[in-house]
Amino acid sequence: MKKTLLFIFLLYASSFLVAQEVLKLNEGKQPAKATLSQLNWLVGYWKGEGFGSECDEIWTPQIDNTIHGIFRYAKEGKTNFTEYLVIEEQDSTLLLKLKHFSKDLSAWEEKEKWITFNLVKIENQTAYFDGLTYYREGDKLTISLKLTSDKKTWIEEFKFTKTSF
Repeated sequence: MKKTLLFIFLLYASSFLVAQEVLKLNEGKQPAKATLSQLNWLVGYWKGEGFGSECDEIWTPQIDNTIHGIFRYAKEGKTNFTEYLVIEEQDSTLLLKLKHFSKDLSAWEEKEKWITFNLVKIENQTAYFDGLTYYREGDKLTISLKLTSDKKTWIEEFKFTKTSF
């Protein structure tokens, strides 16, 4: 009985780890086919933690061929930076674009530049973009982001709970 319970636990734990994996869209490979309606589970207000401090993210319902999001990072109770995000349905796939802004709304990226993430695949309530994964289970949302700095690469995780305003 103990072996069976241990096996079930390990199977469950390993499926949770795989769900949060960050994938890469291999060079020359086309982004996955998808529609925005496959991301309806993302809409709402999410509050949680990332980069060792508090943050929140809001996703609006689809209008036309886009859904829009806002991410806010606060340290010691003060806004540090925000991101404006757009997931756009184009050419039968999804493209996530974002721009960073300092507290005073000065942009980090140039006016015409966006950081972009092509869709690798969607499985149930997990959306794998190139270097970025959104995973929802119940009222919990985990965002896993592949970061590189000074030749060091790591996965930063943001843990959110769906809440109301």
